[in-house]
Amino acid sequence: MQKLYVIIRNDISLAYQGVQGGHALAQWLIENPNQTWNNEFLIYLGIDDINKFMFKLDLKEIKYSKFIEPDMGNQITAIACQSTDKIFEKLKLMGT
Repeated sequence: MQKLYVIIRNDISLAYQGVQGGHALAQWLIENPNQTWNNEFLIYLGIDDINKFMFKLDLKEIKYSKFIEPDMGNQITAIACQSTDKIFEKLKLMGT
């Protein structure tokens, strides 16, 4: 089964993390209309440096969608991707 990961910055409030994660998930679904994820595993993870993690995903050629929050100076607040790669295993669940 495919897992859909939503990775959110830890430096924003927990409530706002949930909202930003929802935006990233929606962005991923918009950008990937032919995706195979069928509302199975949805995993929200927190991260301290989202740009560094995106660089690692780029090196592994793992496709992701990012959400850019206009209310935070057009910063990337969350990303979403579908993957079976083990790169996500070292990340902690959002809010922990």
